[in-house]
Amino acid sequence: MCRMTAKKTEQNDFADNSTGPEETLHKQTENALRESEEKYRLLFENVSDIIFSYDREFRILSISPALKRILGYEPEDFIGKSFQSFGVLPPEYLGKAFSNATRLFDGERVESSIFEFIVRDGTRRFMEISGTPVFRNGQVESVTAVARDITERKRTEDALRESEEKYRLLFNTSPDSVNINRLEDGLYVDINDGFTKLTGFTSEDVIGRTPLEINIWNDPADRQKLVQGLREKGYHENLEARFRVKDGSIGTGLMSARVISLNGIPHIISITRDITERRRMEEELLKADKLESIGIFAGGIAHDFNNILTSIIGNISLARMNLKPGTRVFDLLSSAETASMRARGLTGQLLTFARGGTPVKETASISRLIEESSLSVLQGSKSRCEFSIAEDLWPVEADPGQISQVISNIVINANQAMPEGGIIRITAENLMPEKIHEIPVKPGRYIRISIKDQGMGIAEKHLSKIFDPYFTTKNEGSGLGLAAAYSIIKKHSGHISVDSLMGAGTTFHVYLPASDKEIPVKEEATLLTGEGKILLMDDDRMLREMAEDMLEMLGYESEFAEDGAEAIEMYRKAMESEKPYDAVILDLTIAGGMGGKEAVKKLLELDPQLKAIVCSGYSDDPVMSNYREYGFKGMMPKPFDLNALSRMLNDVLKGPLAPDNGEIGK
Repeated sequence: MCRMTAKKTEQNDFADNSTGPEETLHKQTENALRESEEKYRLLFENVSDIIFSYDREFRILSISPALKRILGYEPEDFIGKSFQSFGVLPPEYLGKAFSNATRLFDGERVESSIFEFIVRDGTRRFMEISGTPVFRNGQVESVTAVARDITERKRTEDALRESEEKYRLLFNTSPDSVNINRLEDGLYVDINDGFTKLTGFTSEDVIGRTPLEINIWNDPADRQKLVQGLREKGYHENLEARFRVKDGSIGTGLMSARVISLNGIPHIISITRDITERRRMEEELLKADKLESIGIFAGGIAHDFNNILTSIIGNISLARMNLKPGTRVFDLLSSAETASMRARGLTGQLLTFARGGTPVKETASISRLIEESSLSVLQGSKSRCEFSIAEDLWPVEADPGQISQVISNIVINANQAMPEGGIIRITAENLMPEKIHEIPVKPGRYIRISIKDQGMGIAEKHLSKIFDPYFTTKNEGSGLGLAAAYSIIKKHSGHISVDSLMGAGTTFHVYLPASDKEIPVKEEATLLTGEGKILLMDDDRMLREMAEDMLEMLGYESEFAEDGAEAIEMYRKAMESEKPYDAVILDLTIAGGMGGKEAVKKLLELDPQLKAIVCSGYSDDPVMSNYREYGFKGMMPKPFDLNALSRMLNDVLKGPLAPDNGEIGK
C-alpha cells in the first residue's frame, strides 16, 4: 500500500516537473510585462513632458496628462483626432509638422524641431518635439513623440541673443576703440571698427597676437601702469597712454580697462578714446601761453633797443650824406649800417614774442625769399640746399622780414643737425582747400614750405618742446629760433609742424594762407625832400636830436614834445598862431606818459584834418598794423633811416607815389 502510494507520488512529481517551468516562465513574462506597463503608465502619466503617439493618418492614439498642465487641454479631447484639427498648432507650423511626420513613417531619422503651440488661454508656448517610429512586422506602425516645454529656455535664448545683438551693435558702432584680450597671455580675441580707426590695425593684424607683438605701446611705462591697476583692483580707469599707429605715427588715448569673465575664462576689455587732437590743441595753447608770458619782457627790451638803433641808423645815414661814396669812412659807415640792420633783425625776433598785434604784411611772392634766406645762412657751412619750388607758387600776404626769419631759423636748425654736412631739401607747393583738413587752420588755399634734413632726427620726448622759448639740446644757440618761427607763423594765420624719426631726419612743414591779390610793383627808394612844419613826439632825447637833423636835411622845420599831453598843448597853440603844424609824428609808447594812441584821439578833436604818423619800436602792435582805424595817415616802424622818413612825410603830405602796400616806412 505504501509502495503504491510512493510510486504514485513519484509519478505525480514527475508530471509536475514536466509542466512547471513553462508555466513559471509564462507567469514571469506576464509579471514583467505588467510591471513594464505599470512603469510606462506611471512615466506616461507623471512625466513633465507631453508624450503622444499617432498613426499613419496622423490621428492621436495616446497623449499624456501633461497636456493639460502645459497647454490646458484635456487628453480625451485629442484622442482619435488628426493633429491638424487641434487648433493648437498655428497654421505656419503645419507644413513643418506634416513633413517631419511623413519622413518618420518613411523610416528617416528626423532631428528634434521647435514648434510654437497655442495654449487654451490664447497665450503661446514653445515646444521642442522629437519622434521615434514604432515598428511592427518590419513596418512603421506608429510614431511616439515627446514634446518638451522650452518656453523659458527660448525666452532666455532670445533675450541672450537680443543682448548679444545689442552688445555687438554697441561694440561695432562705438566711436571709441574697444578690444578684448585674454588675461592669461594678452592675446587679442576681438576688436571693433573703432580700434582699427584709432590704430590702423585690422582684425587680421591683431587677432591671435599680443600688444607686444604688434608693438602698439609707445611707452612701456603706460603698459606697466595698466597691468598694475588690473592686478590690484581688477580695473584701471582714465589711463592716458601714448600708442603707436600702424603707419608709425604716435597718438594719445584715454583708456579704461576691466577684467571680465567670458565662458569662464578671464579676459580684459579695454575702451580707449582718441584724445590726440585734444592734447595737440592743449599743447598749442600751452605754447601760446609761454610765448605770451615772455612777450611782455621781450617786447620792452625790443622797444628800447629799437629806439637806440633808430638813433644809430639815423645818424649813420646822416653822416653818409656828407661823404663821397668809395671813401674809407663811407665804407666804414656802410659796414656799421649793415651791422645795425642785423641788430634790427634781432629785435624783430624778440618782438615776435610781444603780446598781441599782427605782422606788417604785404602781398608778395616768397619764392625768391625762400632761396635767399636759405642760402644766406649756409655760407661757409658743409651743407647745401636743393630746391623744388612750384613755378606758379601762389602769393601770400606776409611780412617778408618775418618769413625770412622763419626760413633762416629752420635752415640753421637743419644745418646744425648735420655736423658733417648734408643736403637740405626745400620744397614749396600750392595746396587746395580739400588737402587742409588735417591741420588746425581755417579752410582755404595755402602754400606749404617743407624743409627736410638728413640728420639723426629729434627724440620723441623732445618733439613736444622744440617750439618752447629757450628750449634747446645744443651747446650753442638761445633756443629762440624755432619759438620765434612758431609765433610768426601763428600771427600769419598759418601753421608749423614737424615730423621726425630717430635716424631718419627731420622735416618742418610751414603752411601760409595764399592771397588772391595782385603783387604790387615796387619803386626804387629815393630821398624825397619837402617843406612844412613837423611836430615829433618821443621820449628818447637821442632820437629827438637825430630826427631834428634828419628833418632839417629834408627841408622841414621841426619842433619836439616828450609826451602826448605836451604835444596836444603845442598843437593847440600852433593852430591859434599863424603857422600851424603840417604833420605830427607820434611815438606809440611813452614811459609814464600819454602815448600816440591816446594823443591822436584828442588831436583829431582839435583838428579833424590832422595828418598824423604813428611811430613805434613795437612793429607788431595792432595800431601799427591797422593805423588808419586809429586815425593815423601813415605808419613808420623803428628803426627808420633818412629814406624811410622822407618817403613817409612825402606820402602823408602830398599823397603816395605808389599804392600803399604796407611797404611804407620799411
